[in-house]
Amino acid sequence: MVEEGRTARKRGAIVEAARKLFLRNGYAGTSMDEVAAHAHVSKQTVYKNFVDKQSLFTELITSDIGQIEGPEHPLIEGMPHTDDVERDLRLFARHHLSIVMRPDLLRMRRVIIGEADRFPELAQAWYQNGPVRSAMLFATWFQALHERGLLHVDDPEMAAQMFNWLVLSIPVNCAMACPLDETLYSDEELDRIAAEAVRVFLAAYGPKGSASRR
Repeated sequence: MVEEGRTARKRGAIVEAARKLFLRNGYAGTSMDEVAAHAHVSKQTVYKNFVDKQSLFTELITSDIGQIEGPEHPLIEGMPHTDDVERDLRLFARHHLSIVMRPDLLRMRRVIIGEADRFPELAQAWYQNGPVRSAMLFATWFQALHERGLLHVDDPEMAAQMFNWLVLSIPVNCAMACPLDETLYSDEELDRIAAEAVRVFLAAYGPKGSASRR
């Protein structure tokens, strides 16, 4: 049992070291020698746990993709039953930004996009568990709100994509090209982006004849 615990700790140290290096330097810029040094283990120990750099990268990214969503938000279940669409969409949009703009997730996004040709299955897994999963959730909201007469949505899937990128496009596009060791947007700026995204969304998808569509 003691030996198993020691082995598990070493494996965990290897994965954590690899995470820091891959997210900082990318796949090509990280070597197994560096991983061993940062994990304070021998190179032989690294290869005992992972046959090569590709298998280490795959396990790391697969594990991180499984945790991509972040904390559950009460509005995820409650949005179809809201009595104030604008208020609750703004609250959720701000929450959505706080998750997606985490530096660790932005770095992972960069690495996965950069390695999409080398690891197409990982890129597809990230896409399905991130953007696609979010859009499917939003589409169910908008269908329910359409049926209640609170939105006018002919195509819930398209509306979901529009909402997602009205909220995310400005800060995420900036983050893909900027250093992440500094604050890109203040809380006040993210509040404004969330509010404006919802205003524009409701101008397009608010109930017919409502003030939001003028």
